[in-house]
Order: sequence, then C-alpha cells, then structure tokens
Amino acid sequence: MDYNTLTEQEQLEVVKQNGGSIKYINNPSEAIQLKAVKKNGWAIQYINNPSEAVQLEAVKQYGWAIQHIKNPSEAVQLEAVKEDGSAIQYIKNPSEAVQLEAVKKNGLAIHHIKNPSEAVQLEAVKQYGLAIQYIKNPSEAIKLEAVKKYGSAIKYIENPSEAVQLEAVKQNGYAIEYIKNPTNKVKQYHNMLWKI
Repeated sequence: MDYNTLTEQEQLEVVKQNGGSIKYINNPSEAIQLKAVKKNGWAIQYINNPSEAVQLEAVKQYGWAIQHIKNPSEAVQLEAVKEDGSAIQYIKNPSEAVQLEAVKKNGLAIHHIKNPSEAVQLEAVKQYGLAIQYIKNPSEAIKLEAVKKYGSAIKYIENPSEAVQLEAVKQNGYAIEYIKNPTNKVKQYHNMLWKI
C-alpha cells in the first residue's frame, strides 16, 4: 500500500491505528505527526524536524522518546521526566529543575545525574530511600531523610551517626541488622520499641 496516495483524513486514520505507520508517509502534516505520537511516542523517530508541539506530545506519551529528539527544550525535557524519571539518562546537561522533576518521579533516576545538588539528593531519597546508594558522600540531612523513608537504607551508609541509627531503627526495627556497631542507646531503643 502506498500511504502517500491516501488523503490526509485516511492518513490520520492509519496513524490513529498504529502511530509507527507514519514512517511510510512522506512529509506528513503536523496534524498527522501529532496523531501518530499521541498513539505511540516512539513514532517521533520517523519525523524530520518535529515541532515543539509534536515533541511535547511524544514525550507525554512515552518519556524515553526524548532520545530521538535533537536539542530538546527544557519544556520538552520536563515533560519527558514527568512521564518517566529515568528518561533523564537521555538528556545532556539537564538543569536542576529537570533533575528535581526526574527524582520526584523516580528517586533512582539520581543514578543518571552527575554531581546532583543537595536539593536533588534530598528529593531522590524522599521519593525512594534506597536512592542513597547512588549518592557519594551524602550529608547528615540526606542520610536522615533516607532512613526516615526506608530504615533499611542504612545498609548503604558508612559509619552512620547515632541519630541516623536511631531514625533507621525507629522506621524499621530490622534495620538494626545493617548497623555494624549500634550504640547502646540504639540497642536500648530497639529493644524498647520492638519487643516481641
């Protein structure tokens, strides 16, 4: 079938059924491009020089579609990470706003961020305490937030302070298993709270 002999309305129906069909249409109109990427964000890879509106629709449908967009605007980047935080791995030099949005959606997205700020680290562990495993030299505040969210995150913290130990045990009594040398205060607190 030659998709280029179809009317625009017929082309719209084709991409409505299967967004990837746009690859068979020469110079599709923006309306066809939008319909295709709304159905399947991946379809953007078959569109030459998509407008920002088309880019936005593609990443709203599928965040990882950003990998097929050259020099996406910050607005497009934000939409991509709102849909899937791990899409940040396909963004070169994301702004702090994009980084924050990514880790709010998926704390583990911090794994793809070079030198995250304290604010980005904090958001990551607030979303998912175990994200601390991807943070080099976390501050005391980051450690505390991580174990408040997920007590067992203490297993990724070297030489935790007594305050961090207490917070971890308070959140999850079993977290004491991950503390190499719990202080007497932590042991007493654990026994008091988690008596069987």
